Amino acid sequence: MGDLFEQDSLHESAQEKLQENFKTRHAELSKLIHYHDKRYNQDDAPEISDGEYDVLRQELISLENKYPELITKDSPTQTVGAKPSKGFGKIKHAVPMLSLGNVFNEEELNNFLDRISRFLGVNEAIEIVAEPKIDGLSCSLRYVNGKLVHAATRGDGYEGENITANVLVIDDIPKTLKGGFPELLEVRGEVYMSRHDFITLNEKQVKESKPAFANPRNAAAGSLRQLDASITAQRPLKMFAYALGEVTSPIAQTQWGIRNKLVSYGFSEASPAALCKNLKDVLKYYNEINQARPDLDYEIDGVVYKVNNLDYQERLGFVSRAPRWATAHKFPAEEAITVINDIDIQVGRTGVLTPVARLEPITVGGVVVSNATLHNEDEIKRKDARIGDHVTIQRAGDVIPQVVKVLMNKRKDNSAPFMFPKTCPVCDSSVVREEGEVAWRCTGGLICEAQAVERLKHFVSRLAFDIDGLGAKIIQQFWDDGLLKTPVDIFTLEKRDKNSLTPVRAREGWGDLSAKNLFQSINDKRKIELNRFIYALGIRQIGEATAKRLSSIYGDLRTLQKLMIEAQDKESTAYEDLINVEDIGPATADDLIAFFVDEGNQDILRALVEELKIIPYEAPENQDNAVVGKIVVFTGTLSKITRAEAKAKAESLGAKVTSSVSKKTSYLIAGEDAGSKLKKAKELGIDILTEDEWINLIV
Repeated sequence: MGDLFEQDSLHESAQEKLQENFKTRHAELSKLIHYHDKRYNQDDAPEISDGEYDVLRQELISLENKYPELITKDSPTQTVGAKPSKGFGKIKHAVPMLSLGNVFNEEELNNFLDRISRFLGVNEAIEIVAEPKIDGLSCSLRYVNGKLVHAATRGDGYEGENITANVLVIDDIPKTLKGGFPELLEVRGEVYMSRHDFITLNEKQVKESKPAFANPRNAAAGSLRQLDASITAQRPLKMFAYALGEVTSPIAQTQWGIRNKLVSYGFSEASPAALCKNLKDVLKYYNEINQARPDLDYEIDGVVYKVNNLDYQERLGFVSRAPRWATAHKFPAEEAITVINDIDIQVGRTGVLTPVARLEPITVGGVVVSNATLHNEDEIKRKDARIGDHVTIQRAGDVIPQVVKVLMNKRKDNSAPFMFPKTCPVCDSSVVREEGEVAWRCTGGLICEAQAVERLKHFVSRLAFDIDGLGAKIIQQFWDDGLLKTPVDIFTLEKRDKNSLTPVRAREGWGDLSAKNLFQSINDKRKIELNRFIYALGIRQIGEATAKRLSSIYGDLRTLQKLMIEAQDKESTAYEDLINVEDIGPATADDLIAFFVDEGNQDILRALVEELKIIPYEAPENQDNAVVGKIVVFTGTLSKITRAEAKAKAESLGAKVTSSVSKKTSYLIAGEDAGSKLKKAKELGIDILTEDEWINLIV
C-alpha cells in the first residue's frame, strides 16, 4: 500500500510540474500575441505573416481548451485582436434596449402625438426632437468614471452580445470621455458604414475574390460581429450616439440637451436634426430630410421622433417592447417590377397556409429579392395575382417583400386564376377557415410535419431557448432523420446518442468536437426563465411581450397551468382575471386555455419539466416597493393623473391592474364619482385608497 501512495505522490508531483510548464507557456504566448496585436491593429506595421500569427493563436486556444483555469480577462482570446473559442459572451442590459413603434403617414403621426397629449392630460402642443433613423446596428456602451468598460449589441432588448473587443478598435467611438460626466454612463447609438466606405469595401472584396455585401447595414453588422476583432479593425465603422441607458446622475433636462452633451463627451450625432414645436414642424422636417436622403453619406430608412421633455418621457414610460414617448416615421417602401414564376403554399407552426410568390430575382434597395408574400387567399383574389404575371413588389427596411399590384396590361392571354388548395400541401389534411379570420389553417396538428418541425424551430429560436448550434437547418436535418420529433427529444438527444449506431459525431460535416459542443449548448439551456419557456411553446397569439406579461402575473408554470384549466369555466374568477390581462382578449384567452387543457400538450409539459429547471418570475431588484405583486383596480375620475398614466405607472412598479373587483383585489383606488366597484370593494373588505393616498404609496 505504501508503494501505491508513493506512486500517487510522484504522479501528482509530475502533474503539478507539467501544469506549471503550461502556465509559463500560456504567459509567454499571451505576451507575444498582445505584442503582435498592437503592431497589427494599432501600429499598422505587422512583423509576422498571418500564417505565423495563426499558429501562435491556435496553440494558445488549445492550451485554454485543455486547461480552462488558465483563461484570464487579459488573455488574447478574451481581448482585442483574437478569436474567442466560443463566439460572443452575453451581457444583460441594466436598462432594456427596446425597439420603436412605427408610423407611416400623417394621420398615424397625428394619432401618435394625440395619444401622448391624452396620456399626459396636456392640451398644448408637446415639443418633439426629430432626427434621422440610421440604418445600422444598435450598440450600448458602458462607461465607468469616463472609461469604456464594455459594449453590447441590442440582442433581444434585455440581453445582448458582448462586442467590447470589436468596439475598442473603432476609432470613431471614444474610449475615454471628455469633460464632466457621471460616475456611470451608458450611451446607446447606431454603428454604421458610410456609403462611400461601403463602395470602397465592396471593391476590395471583389478584388480579393470575396463576396460583396448587399448593403451598408449588412456590412456594418457583419463587421461589428466578427469573432476576430482584427477583422473589425480593418472595416471603416462609425457611430452616431442618440440615447442613454443606465446613468448615475442626469446629464440634461431635455432630449435636445442629451444630444448636445453627448457631442461634448466626444461622440458624433446624426444630423440634420430639429427641435419641433408642433405637427407642422415635424412634417416639414420629415419632407426635407426625405428629399435630402440621396445626398447623405449614410443610409437612413426614416425619422425618429422623441418627446423632448425628459420628465414627460418618464411619465409616459413603456408599453410592451417600445417607449410611448418615441416612434419611427418610415419612408415609403422601395419598389421594383418583376415576374411571378410560381406560387407556393407554406405551412407555418400554427397551421396557417401562406401563399408565397416565387419571383424572377430582382434587386430592390440593394438587396436581391426572389420571394414575396401574397398574405392569404383574399389578397390573391383582390389583386388577382397569377403565375406568369408582371407585378410591382415593395420592400421597406427588413420587412418581408410583398406584391403591391399586378400589371394587367402585361398579362398573357392563357393566364388562369390561382386556385387556393383545399387540403394541406404537406400532410393532405383538410384546411379550415374560422369565422372572422382571413387565414386557412391545416387541421392536421402534430401529424402535420410542417407544423411540428416549425414548432421545433421556434422552440430553439433566439427569443426562446436560443440553443447555439441548433438552428433551423440542423433542426430540419435531425427531423428528417428521426432524431427530433418533439421538444423533449432535444434534451434526451445526448442520452440516446450514446447508444446509437449512427451517432451525431459520425454524421457528414460533424465530428467529436462539434457533437460535444452541441450537447454542451443544449445542457446550458436546461435552466430557463418562465417567460422564455412560455414563448418557446409556440402558443397561438402568444408573442414575446405577452409571454413576459403572463410570467409576471402567474409567477410559475404550475400556477399558470392550474389556472388555465380552471379558466375553462368562463364564469370563473380564473377566466375573469385572464381576460383582464393587457393584450389578452377572449380569442387569445381561448387559444391559451386550449393549449394547456390539451392532453398531448400536458404530456409534453410533464416531460419537459423533468428535463428542465424553469425559473419562476421574480420582480426586478429595483422594484422594492409597496405594490409589487398587488392586484389594483381604479374607479371613478382621477384629477392629478390620467387613468392611462395611473395604470402604466402601477404596472411599471410590478402591480397587476384589473378592471373588476374580486376577493383577490389588493387595493381599490377611488376617484370622484366612484360607483358599483366602490360598493363591492366595501362589501369584500378591500383596502380603499384615495388618489392622494395612492400617489403617496407609490412615491
